[in-house]
Amino acid sequence: MLNGLNRSSIIMENFHLSTLDILIIIAEILLVVIIGFVAAGKVKRTAEGYFLASGNMPWYLIGAAFVSTSISSEQIVGTIGATYKGGLGIANWEWWALPTYLLTMIFFIPLYLRNKIMTVPELLNRRFGPACGAIYSFVILIGYIFVFLPPVIYGGSITLSELTGWDQRYVMAGIIIVTASYTLAGGLSSVMWTDAIQCIMLIGGGVIFYFVALDHIPGGWTAMVEAAPERFHLYQPADNPEAPFAGLILATFGVFLFYQSSNQVMIQRILSARSRWDGVMGLIFSGFINLVRPLVTCLVGLILYHWLEVMRQGPSLLPDNQDKAFPLALQLFAPSGLKGVILAGFFAAVMASVSSLSNSIATIFSLDVYKKFINKNAGDKKLIVAGQLSGGAALVISSLMAPLVGSVGLFKYFQTGVTYMATPFISVLLMGVFWKRANYAGAIAGLVGGVIIQIALGAFLLAADIKLHWLYVGAIAEVLTILLIVIVSLRTTPPVLADIDRFLWKWSWVQNMDDKSAQRPWWKQIKLWLALYAIAWCYIYWRFW
Repeated sequence: MLNGLNRSSIIMENFHLSTLDILIIIAEILLVVIIGFVAAGKVKRTAEGYFLASGNMPWYLIGAAFVSTSISSEQIVGTIGATYKGGLGIANWEWWALPTYLLTMIFFIPLYLRNKIMTVPELLNRRFGPACGAIYSFVILIGYIFVFLPPVIYGGSITLSELTGWDQRYVMAGIIIVTASYTLAGGLSSVMWTDAIQCIMLIGGGVIFYFVALDHIPGGWTAMVEAAPERFHLYQPADNPEAPFAGLILATFGVFLFYQSSNQVMIQRILSARSRWDGVMGLIFSGFINLVRPLVTCLVGLILYHWLEVMRQGPSLLPDNQDKAFPLALQLFAPSGLKGVILAGFFAAVMASVSSLSNSIATIFSLDVYKKFINKNAGDKKLIVAGQLSGGAALVISSLMAPLVGSVGLFKYFQTGVTYMATPFISVLLMGVFWKRANYAGAIAGLVGGVIIQIALGAFLLAADIKLHWLYVGAIAEVLTILLIVIVSLRTTPPVLADIDRFLWKWSWVQNMDDKSAQRPWWKQIKLWLALYAIAWCYIYWRFW
């Protein structure tokens, strides 16, 4: 998507933060830290209490945490810039959530909650054997530390550094220290309570900023559409370099499904639900928030485009300077006080992503590595300490890796890494849930062979000078990986059905998604809120198709 975020691209010589702005940012940081430590003080010092918040999280915290975790610094900077350049089609990255959410609700939430697992590696362990769980644990930990965390830390620190004038090294250290303080102390409970506050700050401030910015455009939204109607369509052709619609459909069953349904960072929120109803309603609630999310992450780019390219109120950022869009929009449209609110929300997005990733690293390392391979007799206290140490170490390592992101490019670095991780694991998980013949040998072949397939495919395309969007590359690799799983499984001994039956999807799981449906009033029915969400989603795509 982007050519990378660098210092020269986002320096705003006239950008100024007032005393009020700085006080707002400091107040936000203090509020998050206080809430994090208050939540930490109420955590039960057990493995379940620390890593899964004792399975007692309500739907609204789950939904808010889902949103906060999925919005990171590089996404805000990147999507605003990409929307400036490419138009409304970029909003697909936010709005195209319903199909994946439906798959998650129908197939995976029942699977996880009915089997009472604590981590995704545990599921693979129980379905296919210890080796599968071990491989997943190892690779996902590497991925979180070297692929997920560095772009978040780098993107957040470099942007805040340039906008505030503070030294990037100190900003990065501040992000790590502040986030680690409450995350490592309170585990998932602290993370989710602070995520909820950060969600309010980010979404609330972003929505206000959108309307303030829109007020600068004579004629508002209508005038922008009339001036450049070709930029206001969600559907983009298959060769679109930013968001090809065909690629989005394919990714629904691949990298998107991996991110939402088998990614510990996201699934851990569902696993903490106090009931199946809370888990599903939390996901639906996050879906409603996602309907307004483009106002925060994308649509300001449209406003800035109209201001600069149509109204000619300043120099153009095209063709290669769209990374300036976010800080320039703040400079042009945000008054004193609102700048502080927006940057506080931006800082909140950084902390939410960092805290969620470090907590998931701690969970997987403690439960799937330390307990299984290092100290099989470890009690709750040792597991918690192991989680705290591993989470802290991950933050340090990722911060050292962060400068590399700048030389590669934020989105290129992140998207490539996630695609390589997603292909083998979502392939194995899908076959394990929907095909009873999938066995241990097939799963191992998929996990190892999927990575090899992805690398070989990428090398072939590079050597042949074939430019193919990473969404298509991931889809091709997924099909080949599934074929490999099928071939190996059919040529080896089948699993014992009685041992795996509880992990095979059944229609009854959907029917029993809410085990107390008959006892709930009409306004608490899952089907009602899912239908309302679907109607709103369909309207958006009908309106802007």
